[in-house]
Amino acid sequence: MSVPQNTIAIIYDYDQTLSPFYMQEEALFPVFGINAAHFWQRCGDLVQKQGFDSELAYMKVLLDCLEIDRPTNAYLRELGARLTFYKGLPEMFDEFQKTLLSPEHVAHGITVEHYIVSSGLKTLIEGSRLAPYVRKIFGCEYAVDERDRITFPKRVISHTQKTQFLFRINKGMLEMDQDVNDHMDNDLRPVPFQNMIYVGDGPTDVPCFTLMRRNGGQAIAVYNPDDATRVSFKKCYQLSTHADRVKNIAPSDFRSGSHLRLLLEEMVVEIGNKIVQRRRDDMEAGTVKAPKH
Repeated sequence: MSVPQNTIAIIYDYDQTLSPFYMQEEALFPVFGINAAHFWQRCGDLVQKQGFDSELAYMKVLLDCLEIDRPTNAYLRELGARLTFYKGLPEMFDEFQKTLLSPEHVAHGITVEHYIVSSGLKTLIEGSRLAPYVRKIFGCEYAVDERDRITFPKRVISHTQKTQFLFRINKGMLEMDQDVNDHMDNDLRPVPFQNMIYVGDGPTDVPCFTLMRRNGGQAIAVYNPDDATRVSFKKCYQLSTHADRVKNIAPSDFRSGSHLRLLLEEMVVEIGNKIVQRRRDDMEAGTVKAPKH
């Protein structure tokens, strides 16, 4: 018994992919009076001098900075409303829902779902204007005390761990109490990798880019078109030209008619057409024609 496999999943990194800003700097630092340069310096010291993982380092320093205030997750979620995005967001999500798929795609039950997999804070993204359009958000989380105040890192997602969540989407195991390591036959996985598109901005997305390419999925590396230093572009150029991690790079402009938008639309339509064709092939293979007189 197989499952329909008619879902197309677009998975996004967050920082520098959907927004030109780091979410901590935009939503938290101004509210709690945290100096960005000092904050990231402290994080760097933990990584370089004490061997911390980068994500654990920033979560520890953030807890240290918030020791007096010690906010709740609910308050952090409210602060997520301060997050801003690249041009065309969140409008693109709404437009995709209404106009992207053809009547034939819809007739075959094909849908497009959006996911975010980030090393940033899940609660901030949950409070953003993007949240209503996203099927699932995976990110770092804090546990809370009896007063709901954040106390300790509950979940940390490093760039190498991001691939776990691609497998969760692939297998439909979106809840953390489900063991993603359980074996599942390919025809039982609701979102095959060839139905996936991953969008990221740089070296921290390499494991996901690699997983996509090895398993027939699509990947796009994006860069900030307003970065005068061209550092953002050069990262993508290296990934495409020299490291051979991705075939496509594009500026982070999600507006209709932009290069990135055209790539996403074409990929979705192409995947949708392949799903329709597979359905036709399966139907033809499973049909025994009646004998002719």
